[in-house]
Amino acid sequence: MAKKELIGICPKCSLPIELCVCESLEQEKQTITIFIDKRKWGRAMTVVNFGNQKANLKKLSKKAKGYCASGGTVKGNTIEIQGDHRRKLKKFLLNLGYTDENIEII
Repeated sequence: MAKKELIGICPKCSLPIELCVCESLEQEKQTITIFIDKRKWGRAMTVVNFGNQKANLKKLSKKAKGYCASGGTVKGNTIEIQGDHRRKLKKFLLNLGYTDENIEII
């Protein structure tokens, strides 16, 4: 008999890792604020604040920077993108599955 491979099980939802729904459940609860911050010499910086919720911000930041064709960084629970990309980032987050009611543009 061949040995059966052990499938990793998510500790939160008790489903196999391939079928884990934890990330999509967190997306529904998460409140996101998008606003502009002025930096040196009046340059605009779009800040996406994810509040206290955990998200894979490094991966999300890389995709957002590519979508906006701009540079940026991750600081704490925020993603900072160079330039004014508020509407673009809202559309980007909606395409990823975040709900419209939980995204606020200031």
